[in-house]
Amino acid sequence: MALYRARMTSSPLFQLISRSLSYKVASQSVGPAASSAVQEMTNPTFTVDVTSQIGASMPLKMMRIGTLIHNLEMRPGQGPKLVRGWGTVAKIMTEPRSESSRYCEIKLPSGDKKMIDVRCWATIGRAPNAEHASKKLYKAGQNRWRGIRPTVRGVAMNPVDHPHGGGEGKSKSSGSHGKVSRTPWGKPTKCGYKTGRLKRKN
Repeated sequence: MALYRARMTSSPLFQLISRSLSYKVASQSVGPAASSAVQEMTNPTFTVDVTSQIGASMPLKMMRIGTLIHNLEMRPGQGPKLVRGWGTVAKIMTEPRSESSRYCEIKLPSGDKKMIDVRCWATIGRAPNAEHASKKLYKAGQNRWRGIRPTVRGVAMNPVDHPHGGGEGKSKSSGSHGKVSRTPWGKPTKCGYKTGRLKRKN
């Protein structure tokens, strides 16, 4: 791991890492030639560069500007909500260690920029399994191995089985609900039920 001079050697994180590092190094049997290196590594003016570890999770305020991250929280303690897809990555655009603001700007994979609280946690690096989208299934049995059964279209069913069922031939207006796409249980599939307030015209 890379070493760099700490800005604030009195932080609890530095004390924890320095104690664990000095314990692990001191527990090994080293000769006189290596004792100077051990003293240099346990020197309080040095600390471990945790921001260089790909796969490490930590708050945004402990990272640097330009760090690539994924598994990002939207609110502190909420759990990861953003940048969770295969191979996706976000980038820190503003300095998260700034004392003037407790928010930093994050550039999402869509290109949109969002202000996130620096207390939110994220994981350094790119989300794994980027080649998932390009994986090809060579036969239908590969989906059956995964426990995925065949999908039957609603328009190919009878009215008793699906709201889209029935009609003569390939009818798109079959069923009692007309042309509105619905689930097998009758719920609208496009955007669900309308929950916004109606605009009244005076």
